[in-house]
Amino acid sequence: MKHAIKGILAAAAATAVLLAMGACGSSNGSSSAGKTPSSLVLALVPSQDQNNLVTTAKPLTDYLSKQLGITVTGVVSKDYQAAVEAMGAGQAQIGFLPSLQLWQANSKYGASVVLQTERNGNITYPAQFMTNNPDKYCSDTPVERDGKLFCNGADAQKGPAGLNAVSKIKGAKVAMLGAASPAGYIYPVLDLKNKGIDVDKDITPVPVTANDASVLAVYNGDAEVGFSFWDARDLVMKDKPDVGKKVVVFALSEEIPNDGVAISKDVPKATRDKITKALEHFTDTAEGTKALESIYSITKLAPADPKSLTVVADAADKLGLQ
Repeated sequence: MKHAIKGILAAAAATAVLLAMGACGSSNGSSSAGKTPSSLVLALVPSQDQNNLVTTAKPLTDYLSKQLGITVTGVVSKDYQAAVEAMGAGQAQIGFLPSLQLWQANSKYGASVVLQTERNGNITYPAQFMTNNPDKYCSDTPVERDGKLFCNGADAQKGPAGLNAVSKIKGAKVAMLGAASPAGYIYPVLDLKNKGIDVDKDITPVPVTANDASVLAVYNGDAEVGFSFWDARDLVMKDKPDVGKKVVVFALSEEIPNDGVAISKDVPKATRDKITKALEHFTDTAEGTKALESIYSITKLAPADPKSLTVVADAADKLGLQ
């Protein structure tokens, strides 16, 4: 698995521009000299249905364009890793990235991690283990919270919880995101490893590209277990109102630092500061709150703590992903 994953990440690095950003436009070649860029590209990663993500993010890009006096275009990367490589290659200047990719953008390419998200006052979140077979994975009777079922103490909404049940996943079909996803792969797979489960031999992976797809794989019976961020069931509840009853959360990983915003080192400091202030202000408006909740369930953007990201880098290291 280690060698296969490293091959995947290498491929993402080599083809990020071609596959992820296509003809999105080029970076501002003069910005490193301190000149204001004439345009900016904002990279989004597909945490949910990527087909509509650029449209959903249009209020954000329109707002930034107006506040900065610079055209800001939103693009969806092929995957999490491709967004990082696009920033490194000058194909994107702003990135809304998960925690591991924030760390990588900073450590590999000198990007500034300027903001991290808050969700209902929380600056961290757990990965969740979901199932359509609670009789197998729940050691107690599932309880309902906000129309959704939890067991094994997972209703506390803070990890870790219920991890003893992870050992029961052996032999199951499991929906999981790509290896660069902290909640959809890294933290759950590390929990499997800690329980002696080899993801190459002991389970049948069901690859998915986004968190809502993982929920739906469990909901539709394509997988017995799925990984996602907490609580990705909300993403599909509008179309699948019974998802909270059919898909039960039975375990939570350790807490993961929230995602956030990175800005390329090629963007001059004055422009970087304007972007940061504009995004912070956007979360204080009704329009901004609505837009950011639609994009990534963000309730607030706050100043970042880059040091907090080292824990997710350490988790990736334990799986040989760095």
